[in-house]
Amino acid sequence: MEAFVLLTMFLKHYPHFNNRPKRIISLVPSQTELLWHLGLEEETIAITKFCIHPSSWHSTKIKIGGTKNIHIDKITSLAPDLILCNKEENVQGQIEFLAEKFPTYMTDVNSYEQALEMIQAIGIITNKKAASNHLVEEISRKLQKNTHIVQHNTKTVYLIWKEPFMTVGGDTFISSMMEKAGFNNIFKDFKRYPTVTLSDIQAYSPAIIFLSTEPYPFKEKHKTEIESFFPKSKVFLVDGEVFSWYGSRMLYASKYFDELHQLISPC
Repeated sequence: MEAFVLLTMFLKHYPHFNNRPKRIISLVPSQTELLWHLGLEEETIAITKFCIHPSSWHSTKIKIGGTKNIHIDKITSLAPDLILCNKEENVQGQIEFLAEKFPTYMTDVNSYEQALEMIQAIGIITNKKAASNHLVEEISRKLQKNTHIVQHNTKTVYLIWKEPFMTVGGDTFISSMMEKAGFNNIFKDFKRYPTVTLSDIQAYSPAIIFLSTEPYPFKEKHKTEIESFFPKSKVFLVDGEVFSWYGSRMLYASKYFDELHQLISPC
């Protein structure tokens, strides 16, 4: 669902919401970093233990558990006037319970375009419209400047999990960012996060295999293992935050994608 549709639903559900929230709780790491970028230091009172950016917030802000296991009682005691959550990151039942007590804005980001809309919507909700619009313009400018052309030999698989192996379908933010980076997701006709086998991957003869640093922390030893199965493919460990964090982290994408292409095809 597009961000502005969700925004309309939010405002309809909370007709007395004041778009100058003073007690914000973020349940999503990438959106926590966005709040920091928008200058909401004082307003953001609590975050999850996985909200590692910025490091200063991670060490000083109140923690209310993990994204999938939030501490309802602690959140309630903090009396927030805005909770930011995400359809994919958080547990539906927990969010529905909180939404009955506090203004709760649920985001749903499945593409690059939806991520930009989400940034603008949160800017409106938090009274940071000018700052959020500027951020969207900056992200767009940087990524448009170095748009890469997808070639036939860039058939790529992006793995996010091991045992079982899981990849990304075409209806995900990660796949959308792969496209922006100039990589052809071989599983783009699949939905969400399909489980695959090494034989499934071999059937597509991928030119490139990406092993993401999150949510599964792929390491060099995994890279070596995969290379033994795919001697004709190039295997790389890639920064999962750049490919999967929607928000201000997208500012780093352009430079990272350029560096990745240089690593894959050095001049």
